Amino acid sequence: MNYKINDFYDVLQLLKQFGCIIYFKDPLDRLEMIEQEINSLYHYELISKDEYLKCKVIISQKRK
Repeated sequence: MNYKINDFYDVLQLLKQFGCIIYFKDPLDRLEMIEQEINSLYHYELISKDEYLKCKVIISQKRK
């Protein structure tokens, strides 16, 4: 599958496509869990390397 990922909302929509909705009170915990889910999707080859890298950059930017 090939998704257009331009911002954090797109990362959340990508996760939603795979049935993953993440709610945490602490924003940093939420970002950590989102990153773990993205890692899992890439590990099981459900998303492309390009999508994976875009997600990682967006999550990293969101942390700052």
